[in-house]
Amino acid sequence: MTLSTRQILAVVGGGLVAGVLADLLLREIPWGVNIAIWTGAFLIIGAVTLLRSRVRLHGRCFWLLLPILFFAGAFAWRASPTLAILNGLGLFLSIALAVMRPLSGRFHLAGTVEYTVGIIRIWLQTVVGFSNLLTRDLQWQQIPKGSLLGNGQAIARGLFLALPLLILFGGLLVAADASFERIIDDLLRWDFTEILIHGAWISLFTAIAGGLLRKLLIEEDSSASQAEHNSALTIGIVETIVILGALNLLFLSFILAQFSYFFGGTDLGAAAHGLSQAEYARRGFFELVTVALLVLPLLLILHWLLLRKKPSDEQIFRALAGGLVLLLFVIMASALHRMYLYQSAFGLTELRLYTTAFMVWLAVVFIWFMATVLDGKRERFAFGALGSALVWIVLLNILNPDASIARLNLARAAAGESFDPLYVTSLSADAIPALLEGLPALHEEDRRFAAATIIARWSPAAPRDWRSWNWGMSQATESVTHNVTALKGMAAQPAAQLVDSIQLKSH
Repeated sequence: MTLSTRQILAVVGGGLVAGVLADLLLREIPWGVNIAIWTGAFLIIGAVTLLRSRVRLHGRCFWLLLPILFFAGAFAWRASPTLAILNGLGLFLSIALAVMRPLSGRFHLAGTVEYTVGIIRIWLQTVVGFSNLLTRDLQWQQIPKGSLLGNGQAIARGLFLALPLLILFGGLLVAADASFERIIDDLLRWDFTEILIHGAWISLFTAIAGGLLRKLLIEEDSSASQAEHNSALTIGIVETIVILGALNLLFLSFILAQFSYFFGGTDLGAAAHGLSQAEYARRGFFELVTVALLVLPLLLILHWLLLRKKPSDEQIFRALAGGLVLLLFVIMASALHRMYLYQSAFGLTELRLYTTAFMVWLAVVFIWFMATVLDGKRERFAFGALGSALVWIVLLNILNPDASIARLNLARAAAGESFDPLYVTSLSADAIPALLEGLPALHEEDRRFAAATIIARWSPAAPRDWRSWNWGMSQATESVTHNVTALKGMAAQPAAQLVDSIQLKSH
């Protein structure tokens, strides 16, 4: 599709508006409500551009608005830095999927390679696409001479000729009047570093927004998408049997070698190897997570490369791959059990929670792998795997990991288990309401330290920029403000009977 001059100017104008808004909104870090506002503004700009260009989008673009809006809004919801990274990834993927025009009409049937290459291409081509818009797509000779752009060269020549005259007469007028001199001096007192920063932000987001809008307007040939199989790269069934057979034997040997204590407590496993409980449980968990993570791409690559000379070749692959996945499920169950024991003994942290959640998501993906790839429906795998990843991020936002970590560790402390006040009070603002609820149940020393730390971190100080506003941060500040008297009493008065009488109110 060739863009008309009117469409190109609309894209350039929309990209420039988005770039200026990005400079006004997104320079304030950490991102909060500003990313939600900018994303909403960009969607409006995109809708207006498409309507004016009379371009009809495939229906999938409309339902993809839901994850785009959710992940953008999540920046104004949760304060956790880890969730911010995951929400940014979700926003990145959702926007790329909405712009992937070659998948129109068969969105759920695109292959793994097509999705991967397509998403990478989208973001690599955004800046290049905007450059192409100005250098290749736009026919400058077709711009009406009476328009602003049509008179661009004449305007430039006029400014060039006017500049020495402005300097000459301006210098004389400045010398003639002190008040005028102060006005001119103020106007010319520029911070060139700040100007460069503004220019960089505007240029970057103008290019990104303009490149995405250009991509939406141009329907590329679907043949540009990557095929799922290249006949030049193949591997025979014998090699496949050797690879998968060897891995099946390795996994089975691992399970049998640990059978007596595979799902036992950390005491039994640690004693067998002369390790501490922490060393045994932690080391085992993260190694097994790595194994599970590597098996999936390996199976996908082997299935992609397999040269199927006979129908039985596919059946042999399914049997060996299915057996490997089943053995892997046993290993993953052991890993999750180890983490449960480790968490029971030492409490919960972000790393332990997110890694465990990732393992659960990976198990879902393996089940989907068996239901699609091993059932002859490989073209459906990528859509389900990617969709489940977006759902996984949404569920983590709903779970509120930092608050969950605080509640579990506080419950352990109330039960007389070990408690690390330094770590819990280092969590994001999302954890503060839960932490305030559990403070009265802590031991005196931990309670005093936690209360003092909360006051130091979350008491209202200088007003934050509204662009970084975040609901989690707002709730934390409000809760601490409402309970500041009680918190100061906890931090200053170690007497347990005084503290226990205080009923904290969380918001």
